Amino acid sequence: MRTRPTLTWTPTGEVWPTTESLDEVAGVVADGEVVVLSGAGLSTESGIPDYRGASGSLRKHTPMTYQAFVDSVEGRRRYWARSHLGWRTIARAAPNDGHHAVSRLRAAGFVSGVITQNVDGLHQAAGTPEVVELHGSLDRVICLGCRRTSARDELDARLRAANPAFEAAATRINPDGDAEISAEAAAAFRLVSCAACAGGVLKPDVVFFGENVPPERVQRCYGLIDEAAALLVLGSSLTVMSGLRFVRRAAETGKPVLIVNQGPTRGDRYAAVRVARTLGPALTELTARLGA
Repeated sequence: MRTRPTLTWTPTGEVWPTTESLDEVAGVVADGEVVVLSGAGLSTESGIPDYRGASGSLRKHTPMTYQAFVDSVEGRRRYWARSHLGWRTIARAAPNDGHHAVSRLRAAGFVSGVITQNVDGLHQAAGTPEVVELHGSLDRVICLGCRRTSARDELDARLRAANPAFEAAATRINPDGDAEISAEAAAAFRLVSCAACAGGVLKPDVVFFGENVPPERVQRCYGLIDEAAALLVLGSSLTVMSGLRFVRRAAETGKPVLIVNQGPTRGDRYAAVRVARTLGPALTELTARLGA
């Protein structure tokens, strides 16, 4: 029996139907050629908080912007001191049931591609191949001078050596790997520069707020959407245009958009259905129904 949809009022007064039933999602995914677009909500069950949920970090935390990072050595010092601690939580995180479900759907041929707004690498850790990391990944570092990329583990070892007595209690870890620490602890942190060009500024290979996603990456995502039969959005509020544009592209080309997210999203008006469910249990049920 189908669950009767309820109505959700958006902040602008618009009304969109939501449901807890996976019937429509399962029916579309069963036909295959579905592209997944995932957001921070997919990783909350791995212990990584989201940005905009009920306890989202944007309620208490302003992420580092690209301009603040490149313009100020103090901004970089603050970022790397906090990220040095926060990275440990991200690196220890394990894929949850939702990540494993996406991997099984991909292996079974229902999902043709995965685009993620997350920077935690958990899709790959769950075994999903060829993930497009829209906003980059925290496990890589790039030099803004020579453009060399290197492993985050390599930088972590160098920062530990440069700050042997660094100790700070993190009160919160954010989705971008930024930890909340005291201003005094951050001010005492010693930076290191690029080992290849001897002086270049190191930045995590992620897209900061105020920075553009590389055009070739955007085009790759558009290509996946254009070749797909449908788009399945998992755990994203679609508040920023970097993800919403792909929802719009799918809708404009007549492809069904399916959203599984506990709260309203900016893309609800384009969706054939929005399922208001916790992602791990919902996706586990979906794989069981499809035999994946």
